[in-house]
Amino acid sequence: MQKSIEASKNAYAPYSHFSVGACILAESGNIYCGCNFENGSFGMTICAERNATGSAVLYGERKFKAIAIYSPNQDNCTPCGACRQVLHEFCTDDNMDVIVKVGDGLKVYTLAQLLPESFTL
Repeated sequence: MQKSIEASKNAYAPYSHFSVGACILAESGNIYCGCNFENGSFGMTICAERNATGSAVLYGERKFKAIAIYSPNQDNCTPCGACRQVLHEFCTDDNMDVIVKVGDGLKVYTLAQLLPESFTL
């Protein structure tokens, strides 16, 4: 979670002012971080979770164990639907842990809880 907090500080969110940081733990044990970055053409905005996923994929990672997500703007900041589907592509049997800050503690979901009946080819 601490790495996610640090990543959120680098978010580029001049429009929504909603900063998010995310860090993925790959099955290899490596950690990859990302932050959201917005664009004046709002559909071009990239979420922190997809940014971290892209960083991991760049380095050859294909299986993730967990992701920690933090926003200073909101407790229980779970991934959006698009990010849930992207994460599903790289997890094993929907057993990926999704860790978010709630109050002074953490809450852990499984990806399957957040994305039941996910789309699969």
